[in-house]
Amino acid sequence: MSSSHSLRLDAHQHFWRYDATDYPWIGPDMSGLRRDFQPDDLRPLLDAAGLDGCIAVQARACASETDALLLLAERYPWIRAVVGWVDLCASDLEQSLERWGQNPVLRGFRHQLQDEPSPGDFMLSHKFQRGLTTLQRQGLVYEVLVKARDLGAVTKLCQQHDQHHLVLDHLGKPDVQAGDLTAWAKQLAPLAALPHVSCKLSGLITEAHWQHWHSAQLTPYLHTALELFGADRLMFGSDWPVCLLASDYTATCTLLDSLSSSLSTSQHAAIWGGTACRVYTIEGATP
Repeated sequence: MSSSHSLRLDAHQHFWRYDATDYPWIGPDMSGLRRDFQPDDLRPLLDAAGLDGCIAVQARACASETDALLLLAERYPWIRAVVGWVDLCASDLEQSLERWGQNPVLRGFRHQLQDEPSPGDFMLSHKFQRGLTTLQRQGLVYEVLVKARDLGAVTKLCQQHDQHHLVLDHLGKPDVQAGDLTAWAKQLAPLAALPHVSCKLSGLITEAHWQHWHSAQLTPYLHTALELFGADRLMFGSDWPVCLLASDYTATCTLLDSLSSSLSTSQHAAIWGGTACRVYTIEGATP
């Protein structure tokens, strides 16, 4: 890439060596995900889509997940950042973070908040909030993974923690099958009003009916996100290989083309890599 362009990135995907006990969230209806997905599987897809690299995001709630992703990033330099897992509620959080030192590829953390019995109570607990304060103090991004019904709690959390970037995964998982566009937009607006919160245009296809989705059903969600966040706080993510439940990689990328007609060149560049480079401090992007 010439130096005058931002890197074009897939800001959200996963790698794993499949083992049923490690991935309890891969249910019986997800047989296509019950195998290994590694960098050599993704690279040709990135190349075909004209993408320079990716951000690898945790898919297991264990510290060894962070180690595994960092090892892959060492071996494949086009994995430009890692969003790992750490127990934010642990009293020894600072020591855990020290274990990874100042690894420049480790840019943030995530937990499957949506799988907690009460995500809102979990994230607003004193322990979790103390952990998030620690991450922000160290300049680490936190990614929030919840369903739309918990967006109120997310807004409260993000209002209280504004010392560093926070990222909402998968547009806050709207209930596309129920057609909840209006309710979701109303829940999302106060969160999107916070300038330190960005949002990933990812995971939308698998919130629709896997066999019967169509882009016309999904584009209003993308347009609403653009209205609320602006392109400078939006980033493309494929959610590969999870997206394969409903679509191939190309179609996942193409869904975003429905926005393109309403985007300027700089907005387009932001969504396809510029925002991710800024939020995750990835070198190789120019302002």
